Amino acid sequence: MATSSLRQRFLAWLADNPGEGVLRWIFRCIVTVTIAVLAADLASKTGWLGNPGAPAAPDEIRQDLSSSDSPGMVPSILSPLLPGSDTRLMQLPQPDGALAQAMTFELVGGGRLMATGTITPGSAQAFAAEIDRRGDYVKTVVLNSPGGSVIDALAIGRLIRARKFATEVEAGKYCASSCPLMFAGGIERRAGDRATIGVHQIAAIRSATNGPPRDEMSIAQNISARCQRYLGEMGVDLQVWMHAMETPHGKLFVFKPDELKSLALVTQQPASAKAR
Repeated sequence: MATSSLRQRFLAWLADNPGEGVLRWIFRCIVTVTIAVLAADLASKTGWLGNPGAPAAPDEIRQDLSSSDSPGMVPSILSPLLPGSDTRLMQLPQPDGALAQAMTFELVGGGRLMATGTITPGSAQAFAAEIDRRGDYVKTVVLNSPGGSVIDALAIGRLIRARKFATEVEAGKYCASSCPLMFAGGIERRAGDRATIGVHQIAAIRSATNGPPRDEMSIAQNISARCQRYLGEMGVDLQVWMHAMETPHGKLFVFKPDELKSLALVTQQPASAKAR
């Protein structure tokens, strides 16, 4: 009865409102329903409705939370490298002071050879010359470096292992980029409290000469293979190099203390840390 009455009212309304008015009303209804359905479907897929099971926004559009306190200093604000990861990715600090200069070597008390500064082409030869002069007194190579030449870092690391030296990054000091390759050469490897040890991708430097063109990608892959082989020989978990290859050259993957230990990059704490 009620249904019949509603039908009659609707037919009467159509009779009183023929033509374009009816068509416009029908069109608006169709558009409104279509928009509502599409909006609901999109919201369910993107999580706009607060669906706890919806995927998070992709990394490419996340706000970058990393920053640098000052040039040459380790940033204090770190952001996740991957969703759910407990490791850290930070902006690559720009070295200054002694760290921005070519690596120097100084023998101090207790058989500690301090290696400070950027690893430049020729640093391996300078290190070898230093060992020829004072190697009998050296027990530990202490590193504070932003990295640099991968080839020189590998050569220094192999000489460190051949001479059975230990390596150390002191509390609050810095060993980044290719520096961990030198660090891995130590027969014993120690890291102090708040020592920063991090890695990132290698970069093949384009030749400035007028010689035949080089395949930079091929060179980078060859060097990467050499680094992996070297780390394996030094007893370091190759997951270390995977983190390096996943990290853009302008960023730095910083290992947490427990990761340094679990990946066998660090073998023990320095004596000073144990005493505390």
